[in-house]
Amino acid sequence: MRLCRVPAVLVVAVLVASCTTQQPQPAPLASPTTTASPTPDPKALEKFTEQKLAWDACPSFKDKAFECAKLTVPLDYLKPDGETISIGVLRHKAKNTGRRIGSLVLNPGGPGGSGVSAAARIAKSRPAAALAERFDIVGFDPRGVGTSEPKLVCLTDAERDADRAEDSESDSTPAGIAKQLADAKAYAAKCAERTKHGTELLANIGTRDVVRDLDVLRSALGDEKLTYLGFSYGTQIGTAYAEAYPDKVRALLLDGAVDPELDTAESLVTQMAGFQNTFAKFGKWCAARADCALGRDARAVTKAFQDLVQPLITAPVPAGNRRLSFEDAITGTSAALYSQDAWKFLNDGFAELKRGSGKTLVALADNYYGRESDGRYTGILDVYFAVRCVDSTRIADRGVIDDAHRRMLQGAPFLTGGTPDMSELDICSVWPVPATSEVHKPDVDGLPQPLIISTTDDPATPYASGVNLARDLKGALLTFEGAQHTVFLDGNECVDSAGLAYLIDGELPAPDTRCT
Repeated sequence: MRLCRVPAVLVVAVLVASCTTQQPQPAPLASPTTTASPTPDPKALEKFTEQKLAWDACPSFKDKAFECAKLTVPLDYLKPDGETISIGVLRHKAKNTGRRIGSLVLNPGGPGGSGVSAAARIAKSRPAAALAERFDIVGFDPRGVGTSEPKLVCLTDAERDADRAEDSESDSTPAGIAKQLADAKAYAAKCAERTKHGTELLANIGTRDVVRDLDVLRSALGDEKLTYLGFSYGTQIGTAYAEAYPDKVRALLLDGAVDPELDTAESLVTQMAGFQNTFAKFGKWCAARADCALGRDARAVTKAFQDLVQPLITAPVPAGNRRLSFEDAITGTSAALYSQDAWKFLNDGFAELKRGSGKTLVALADNYYGRESDGRYTGILDVYFAVRCVDSTRIADRGVIDDAHRRMLQGAPFLTGGTPDMSELDICSVWPVPATSEVHKPDVDGLPQPLIISTTDDPATPYASGVNLARDLKGALLTFEGAQHTVFLDGNECVDSAGLAYLIDGELPAPDTRCT
């Protein structure tokens, strides 16, 4: 499942740099995740690190408080005189210019989430008011995403709709697995063929290069050191930046941690267990309601759910002018588990399905897949696969892949018959470019102490991942007791006050602090 800050649901939860403004000297751009990669020449990159951003009105936002610009970066950092690409950036300037600290750069997750959209939303949110007073709130669209150019293109809108309507992933026969692998090869080929710069962009789209872009952005913003806020996959970006440039960090707040020591297979197995845990929490919540569509026995909700959705494999139901497939029902359900605010909608969707309609579950799945009301897709899923496939050593052994699939479903029985993105291991096994990063324990000597927030019943990034990351980064851990994916700036006073104190004043919460 994607690792995104913004819940893929119908409702949205209420969503540091140096004090000097002197232009910093360019920092060496190292490999953020493995010392095996060659290091770019910092002198040759000065034309990028010393560039001046041309701020102007934002085409997609009417609010004049937002400014947008394009950051020019090398397509391949080892070829600084070669092709360039542009990174979309949005800024909301600090309201209190006299007490401005610097820029707060954020990423909402994904991979594939738009930092531009997230920054625009967070800058105007009530919980972030104190940040908007003291910081320029800055968001950037990573390579291949949103306003950055070129945009990654793999499937057409019609092809994505057709892919969602097909339930081939539920077929675990040899013929079904062979078809799934053939589809994975065809998908990977389309990504290379339909994207400008093709395999060269795919080879340079991973977290390694996003981190290099982030440091160029830091320099272009005029900040000597980076203040960064990362949600979900954004914590992976933050971790990689901390390892590459520990002396360039002012403050690092990471919420919904990705464990840097888990490979793709293990991270998916761990994640599916997290979704099962949260589904069980939903079941208890639902069973306590008189209108629970899955019945009043919390111990039987997994069976009740399966009894409700399994018939969709052979008989999809109408969803307006579309149809609800089994895979979309699974995806929509999983998406709603990202936030307790969506649980009512999920229960309504199950009740609706009992009546023979799938509109609500399709809408939940649409949000997860980035499908707009006009039928266009944002492309977030394509970027997700492209980044994931180069961020971890490729797993090509069919036995290992099949074992991971088995353990994923064993840990999440509510997903029996198929699971969202279960083909990820197949896609990455045939990806047209090699991995550019590898899982390992981060080496962050010299890093100022970061703050890691972890939620006890987070479905997408389990609590233990935050504990592990805090240990690896020698950071402070703030625990939130709840069942949702990420929590900072959602309006929880305990969490928000601790995060604000850290980002603004550098004050860390007391050890073992827990919020509810």
